[in-house]
Amino acid sequence: MPWSRVSVVIDAKMQRRCLDKYPGHKNGCPNYGRKAGCPPGVELIDSVLDVSDRVFAVWNAFDIGTHADRMWSLHPEWSERQAFCCLYWQRGARKKLRAELLKFLQSQILPRPRRIIDCPEAMGVDVTATMRSAGVELEWPPRKIAYQVYLVGVPK
Repeated sequence: MPWSRVSVVIDAKMQRRCLDKYPGHKNGCPNYGRKAGCPPGVELIDSVLDVSDRVFAVWNAFDIGTHADRMWSLHPEWSERQAFCCLYWQRGARKKLRAELLKFLQSQILPRPRRIIDCPEAMGVDVTATMRSAGVELEWPPRKIAYQVYLVGVPK
């Protein structure tokens, strides 16, 4: 079952990770400060969810290693960056994540009202530590399994 109750680990510094440079983006994510739901204009999670009450992580585990191997078999000239590029897998994986969320919501494990957080790191959640509380170890960078995570809890 790809959901579990979790202990939410909050670290406001997580919001600043969006400013970390990565290939093609020397100033970090271009959505920072521009897109709704992105830092710095979004609150920390404990201002919108009661993190002392039940909070659940709902996730999708995508086999990124097999995907990259498939990409290399189709495109042997590709670099590692190209083979693991999220443009080629993330859309389908998000569809599976939404399906898992729907199953969780239909289970009625967490009664209404409830709030779904679709980008917990933007709200200062240390997703790696939070998922560890569910017994799930995230790999950085992911080379075998890539996880996508929603948090669902009771609104404050």
